[in-house]
Amino acid sequence: MNGLSTVLIVVGLFFVGGIISFVKQKMPTSLITLMSVGAALCIVTGLLQMEV
Repeated sequence: MNGLSTVLIVVGLFFVGGIISFVKQKMPTSLITLMSVGAALCIVTGLLQMEV
């Protein structure tokens, strides 16, 4: 596990926290969807970087 994979996973989890906050604040669905895609990409990329 290198530094880049750790950073990507932490950023993805930060985005997940933001998504939860945005849902509670009833923000627009398009914004929540965009953040969800970004969070998923960060987490998946971080996990794939661990494999390499």
